Amino acid sequence: MNAYPLPPPIAPPLWLLAELTYKCPLHCVFCYNPLNYAENQHELTTAQWVDVMQQARRLGAAQLGFSGGEPLQRDDLEALVAEGCRLGYYTNLITSGIGLTEPRIARLKEAGLDHIQLSFQDSTKEMNDFLSSTKTFDLKMRVAGLIKQYDYPMVLNVVLHRYNLDHVGRIIEMADAMGVEYLELANTQYYGWGLANRAQLLPDREQLLRAEAVVNDYRARLGHKMRVLFVVPDYFEQRPKACMNGWGSVFLGVAPDGSALPCHAAKSLPGIAFPNVTQHSLQHIWYDSDAFNKYRGDAWMKEPCRSCPDKQKDFGGCRCQALALTGDAANADPVCDKSPYHGDVQSIVARAQSQAGGPKTEKPILFRTDANSRQFG
Repeated sequence: MNAYPLPPPIAPPLWLLAELTYKCPLHCVFCYNPLNYAENQHELTTAQWVDVMQQARRLGAAQLGFSGGEPLQRDDLEALVAEGCRLGYYTNLITSGIGLTEPRIARLKEAGLDHIQLSFQDSTKEMNDFLSSTKTFDLKMRVAGLIKQYDYPMVLNVVLHRYNLDHVGRIIEMADAMGVEYLELANTQYYGWGLANRAQLLPDREQLLRAEAVVNDYRARLGHKMRVLFVVPDYFEQRPKACMNGWGSVFLGVAPDGSALPCHAAKSLPGIAFPNVTQHSLQHIWYDSDAFNKYRGDAWMKEPCRSCPDKQKDFGGCRCQALALTGDAANADPVCDKSPYHGDVQSIVARAQSQAGGPKTEKPILFRTDANSRQFG
């Protein structure tokens, strides 16, 4: 008899995220796309995406998200949605709304699209357009009307940071006026362009607490009329989030070039050869590839994670965050107060505290553009 317990079986993926393209008409300062996205000159064809969707469905995936970049930049989006519907997925379009005209939303409705998540940058035209470096606020308002007109659940996402946290009450009022049923107020998570702009975007603790108090007040007033989710930035926590519910546990992302990823930001991890769907089956990628098994379970963990009773809850936290803050993706997520690197996070928060009242760093804000991306190529 084997004296050692067998590792738990690998569950199938439940959520497939199809990042159809890195192309986007917006230039958001907090975008999670890779800094060097402009290097990517290859996108999967329609037939290749259909094959990915079919393989993932056979594995057991039930939810299918279309994102980017801006997925509306793909002319075959309607065809992909129709195939997802035929396969039995619950389909979700994650969009800035740019390109969602009435004829197009009608085609998506006919194709069977279940859900649209629309993003805004702020409640004011001036700040919304500044943060995206575009003039798109009025267009987004029209798209919100189309989403209601075509009887979709009204789901709104607004990424929060130092520039707009003080507007959170007006953001909720805007959402209420739109008839939003679900509002996600997601404080910036510092990956990709968000990490590059962290010094400009990270709020101080008092600003964050004020915003959270405003959110709680509106929750009490709105009751069940609108569900409001307020996601606190990791840097202000004492325990890390269970990133993607564990590496290679639930989430399977496919980048525009076909790279298969266990989380949105995994391409930032050096030394990992992420398998490509043009070269390997999803069955092999999910169950057998080195990349998807690298941080599965807990055998890879160092101390203090290895002996921590919470490791089955938080799975050691976020590998991309551990890399960004410590230089080693296998370290304990430094957001955790048990991590030997937690003091580094506290120092970053303290620097934000010293800049309270507005951005005072000499470093300019970096907009997501092809030209800026090529600096990192």
